Amino acid sequence: MSDLSPNDAHANRVKWESFWVCVGVACLTILDLSKINVGLPSIEESLHGGATELQLIVAGYALAFGLALVPSGRLGDIRSRRRMFLIGLTSFTLASLLCAVAPTIEILVIGRILQGVAAGIQMPQVLGLIQQLFQGRERGKAFGLFGAVIGLSTAFGPTLGGLLIAIGGHEDGWRLLFWMNIPLGLIAIWFAWRLLPKKQIHEAGVTSLDVTGILLLGAATFSLMLPFVLTTGGPNDDPKRWFWLIGFVVAGVAFVWWERRYLRIGKSPVVHFGLLRLSSYRNGILIATAYFAAIPAMFLIVTLFLQQGLGLEAVYAGMVSIPFALASAVTSWLGGRLVNTHGRSVVVLGVTLAGLGIGATLPIAAFASEEWMPWLLAAVLTVAGAGGGFVISPNQTLTLQEVPVTQGGVAGSVAQVGQRVGTAIGVAVASSTFFATLYAEQGLENPVTMYRDAYLKGATIIVALLVLALVISLLDLRKRTEPAV
Repeated sequence: MSDLSPNDAHANRVKWESFWVCVGVACLTILDLSKINVGLPSIEESLHGGATELQLIVAGYALAFGLALVPSGRLGDIRSRRRMFLIGLTSFTLASLLCAVAPTIEILVIGRILQGVAAGIQMPQVLGLIQQLFQGRERGKAFGLFGAVIGLSTAFGPTLGGLLIAIGGHEDGWRLLFWMNIPLGLIAIWFAWRLLPKKQIHEAGVTSLDVTGILLLGAATFSLMLPFVLTTGGPNDDPKRWFWLIGFVVAGVAFVWWERRYLRIGKSPVVHFGLLRLSSYRNGILIATAYFAAIPAMFLIVTLFLQQGLGLEAVYAGMVSIPFALASAVTSWLGGRLVNTHGRSVVVLGVTLAGLGIGATLPIAAFASEEWMPWLLAAVLTVAGAGGGFVISPNQTLTLQEVPVTQGGVAGSVAQVGQRVGTAIGVAVASSTFFATLYAEQGLENPVTMYRDAYLKGATIIVALLVLALVISLLDLRKRTEPAV
C-alpha cells in the first residue's frame, strides 16, 4: 500500500510524466546526431555531396547546437523553460521537414544547421526541468534513466538509420531519417503543452539577459569549433582556417572581462564563474568534454569502416552498435543508483571499461578476417557500452550536484557546450585522420588494407581522448578521497 496521499501521488505521477516528455524529446535530438552517420554514403550518392558538405552535415549540427545552448538555457532560467522547450521542439520539427525535402546538398546543410539551433534551444530546458522536478537521491535515479535513454538513442541511431535506408532505398532512403521526426515531433509538442510545469522558481531579482556576454560567448564558441568543422582530411583543406583560433582567444578574453565587469555592477551574468569554483561541476564538464569527443567519433569511423571498407549494408553496419546500446542502457540505470553512494569511482570504472573496449577494436581491425570482424567489433563494443553507461548519467548527476536549481538551465547548457565542442573536435580530428590516411594510401592493391590503416589511426586518437577523461576522473576521485585538513 502506498504511503503517499492522493494529492502527493498525483503530483508524483505528473512529475514523472513530465520527465518522460523531456527524455523523449532529448532522445529525438540525440538520435539525429547518431543515425545520420549511416546515411552519409546515401546522401553523397543522391545529392553528390563532397567531403566538406558531409562533414558539415555531421559537425555543423553540433556547431549550431553548441552556439544555441547557453542563451537558450539562460532564457529558460529567467523566463520560462516550458516556453523555450516548445519553441525548440517546434523549430526542430520544421527544420526536419526542410531536411526531408531538401533538393540540394546546400539546402540539406542549411536544414541541419537549423536543426542544430533548435536542438540547442530545447536541450538545456530538459536538463533544467529535470533539476527542477527532482531533488536528492531521486535526481540520481532520474538522471540514471535519462542516461539510459540517451545511451540507447546514441547507439541505436545507426541501426535505426540503416533500417530506414533499407526501407526507402539507397537513393532516397536517407530522407526517411528526417521524415520520422515530423509525426514524433507533433506528438511530443502535444504532450509537452499538456504536461510540462507552467511555474518555476526564478533567480531573485534577475529579469534581464546579458546580451553582450551571450554574443561574446557565441563568438568564442564559433571561432573554436569552426576550424574543426571545416577539417575533412582531404587535400583541399585550407590551412588558413586555423586563424579562427585567434578569434577564439580574443573573444574568450573579452567574454571573461565583460562577465566580471557585469557582475561587479550588480547584474547577473550569463555564466556565473563561481560555478567553475565547484570542483564537481568543473571536473564533470572536463570529463564529459573528453568523453563526448571520443564516442560520437568512434561511431562515425566504425560505420565508415564497415560500410565503405568492408562493404556492409547500412542496416548491418548499424547493428554492430546494438550491444553497445543495450549494455549502456543497463549500466546507465545502475549507475544512476550507485552514484549516490560511490560517487566519482563509478565514472572512473566507466571510462576504464570504455577505453578497454574501444582499445580492443585496434587488434581486431588490424588482424581479424573480414567475415569475423563485425561480430568481434560488436563483442568488444559491448564492454565499451557498459563503460559508457557508467560515465554519462553518474557524471551528469555529479556535475550538477552542487548547482542551485535557479541556475540549472544555464549550468547544464555550459556543460552541454563542452560536450558539443568535444564532439566537433573529436569527430573532426578522428574523421580527418581517417580520410587523410585513405588519401595517402590510394592505389593499394587491397583496398581493405587501406581502410584498416585508416581505422587504426582514427581509433588511436579516440583511445587517447578516453585516457584523458580517465586522468581527469582519477584526479577528481583523489581530491574527494583526500582527508580534510
